[in-house]
Amino acid sequence: MRLLALGDRNPAFLTHREIDSTLKLLPAGVDCGWVATDDPRARELAGYDGVWLLPGTPYRDDEAAYATIVHCLDTGTPFLGTCGGFQYAAVALARVRLGLANAGHAESDPGADQHVIVALRCALYGERRTVTPVPGTRLASICGEAPFEGFHYCGYGLAEHFAARLEHAGVVISAHAADAGPEALELAGHPFFLATSFQPQVGSSQSGTLHPVLSAWLQAAAERPSRPGRA
Repeated sequence: MRLLALGDRNPAFLTHREIDSTLKLLPAGVDCGWVATDDPRARELAGYDGVWLLPGTPYRDDEAAYATIVHCLDTGTPFLGTCGGFQYAAVALARVRLGLANAGHAESDPGADQHVIVALRCALYGERRTVTPVPGTRLASICGEAPFEGFHYCGYGLAEHFAARLEHAGVVISAHAADAGPEALELAGHPFFLATSFQPQVGSSQSGTLHPVLSAWLQAAAERPSRPGRA
């Protein structure tokens, strides 16, 4: 099984070192390593069974990140986005589902016509918040319906008014947290499309185990259906 961990690695970041620890926990036979957004391999997506869009924005090649999300929408490739991956997934879904070609991210595209991702009122760099899953969602089935602690390292989140518009377009907002707003989004009609503002990989270096969100993505990639089609 071949997986893409797409992001621009910086070992100075705790969150990136935790990704390194998580990748070491993947089962034997799983080919998954960092690929930078400006690496030509980031544009060669056909051979991957799953994609994890990693934290660390702005990306060196934002368009490669967006193209990867659209590829997963078009092909049913299991997609996991965390932190920056959550933010860019929200923008991509606004472009695809709402037809807003010029929707953007306030950090990486300050001149965009409409900002789907905006600065949080309270930046969450190295902060933990209580994440509350929405009953009946994929995230709740993975993590349980009880609130849990999620690690954050971000200063941006999904604009509340865009959350409502995305929900109207069929995007499921599957968790919330104080100060952070919408915490997760998913697509019910997709084999696996889940993005979280919290970073599930943090703690893997100490626990020695994969977070349930990572395990669910891995299982979805292993069971990837062959049929194409946009969700």
